[in-house]
Amino acid sequence: MNKALSKKIKQANPNSTFLIIAASEQDANVYWATHFLAPDPIIFIQHKKKKYLILNDLEVDRGRQEAHVDQVLSFTELFNQTPQARGRNKTTLDMVVHFLKKIKSQELWVPESFPIAYAEGLKKRKVSVKIKKDPFFEERLIKTTAEKNAIKKTLKFTSIAIQEAYAVLKASKIKGNKILYRGKPLTSEALRQVINLSLMKNNCIGKHTITAGGKQSVDPHCEGSGPLKAHQPIIMDVFPKSMDTQYFGDMTRTVVKGKASDRFHHQWHTVKKAQETGIKMVKAGVDGYDIHEWINQYFIKNGYPTGTQDGRMQGFFHGTGHGLGLDIHEEPRVSKTKHILKEGHVITIEPGLYYLKSGGVRLEDVVYVTKSGCEVLSRCPKILEIA
Repeated sequence: MNKALSKKIKQANPNSTFLIIAASEQDANVYWATHFLAPDPIIFIQHKKKKYLILNDLEVDRGRQEAHVDQVLSFTELFNQTPQARGRNKTTLDMVVHFLKKIKSQELWVPESFPIAYAEGLKKRKVSVKIKKDPFFEERLIKTTAEKNAIKKTLKFTSIAIQEAYAVLKASKIKGNKILYRGKPLTSEALRQVINLSLMKNNCIGKHTITAGGKQSVDPHCEGSGPLKAHQPIIMDVFPKSMDTQYFGDMTRTVVKGKASDRFHHQWHTVKKAQETGIKMVKAGVDGYDIHEWINQYFIKNGYPTGTQDGRMQGFFHGTGHGLGLDIHEEPRVSKTKHILKEGHVITIEPGLYYLKSGGVRLEDVVYVTKSGCEVLSRCPKILEIA
């Protein structure tokens, strides 16, 4: 690494050179910067605010039609210009180094996820590689009106899917502690299929959709399995990705088929009140930590402590919310970590309480942060009991 250069440049600035080598179908930064979807790794370089894509022959024509960049370069054409072209295989690092020489840059900023093999290879080629901590593109956290509407649309389809699950529960019969749908026990898997199929009808993909009942609902990330039981909580956490826009939705509802116990009734309404107040606290300039801490204290004051009980963590032991967009989890956080909310952030508010004796409850909605408050983007009835 060029130590003299390293000392001069303390941090990245908009005129720096940025490099990402990744498949844009998996890497939200590449897709955000280019609006070009590719299943295999592509080379993205931004230099002095100009954006470049280096693509292989399979993708280059489509890239020139679709990518929102200043120039799309052909891997083969660029390689043939290199002095090492004759008698050598084409390599990604050859392309990067050759292009850096063309733009007269010797220093790169790369994301934290950048492959170490590439980083070491570039350093051997006398290129200074610096890691830029997340968020790689700070401006990506501030959502435009178009991005907000894309998230809102995904949430609309999320709500439709959850309400289809409501309809199945409504049409089901209770026999003892069993829930029967069309004469057969209703399982977590069957209810999840209802949700995921509904999402697919609207070109959204649901992965790891949660439909966890009973004691399984006490584990926030348990997807749920086996027969669901009457008079016990069922957590439905649905976070699909739109195949049209690539933006995620995220929504959670907790219901009981039958009659909720008095204990759970109070627990559910306590979470609902905490969520409603948390949403009212959201506005630009507020620290997400303060919202999270208020909810923590509210739960404690209402008789819901958090800690290890019967050998496992119970109570409220996750964050209150997170950023949402091209990734399901983005900055900022509404949690124990301090993050000042800004106008244009899109975040979830999702408090929960989890106890083995009563079950788990979580309610989650998505909001768009404004100067004076927030706009709730998700719309879906919150129902405790379904008869």
